[in-house]
Amino acid sequence: MTVRLNPYINLRSSAREALAFYHTVFGGDLNMSTYAEGGMPHDPAEANKIMHGQLDAPNGMALMVSDAPASMPTPEGSNISVSLSGDDEAALRGYWNGLLAGGQPVMPLEKAPWGDTFGMLVDKYGVSWMVNIAGRRG
Repeated sequence: MTVRLNPYINLRSSAREALAFYHTVFGGDLNMSTYAEGGMPHDPAEANKIMHGQLDAPNGMALMVSDAPASMPTPEGSNISVSLSGDDEAALRGYWNGLLAGGQPVMPLEKAPWGDTFGMLVDKYGVSWMVNIAGRRG
């Protein structure tokens, strides 16, 4: 049996836009369903909001995003960051550059004391990201 841990991002009303943005960064297959399509009880004013969106990237990453209904509280901030790591420097730098569009760097993507290249940013949707590119091992 396979088990996966997937980031699931809840936004207030920008899930469709965010998923389109993440699709430009990560590529892959994007599927979205609205509250009206999902058959869940919902406020009619929120029928066209995204109940569930999933981006399946070609490298096996999955990212899920939804619009939290107005009846559900969402935290102002979060103590969670989405972390991207590995040794494919070109891919990870590409993700960094894509996610940084319209966002803010927290720590620049540069050589870290532990030998890897590391950086932190908050994207234009307020999601915190960390990128770690493994250094060359001797």
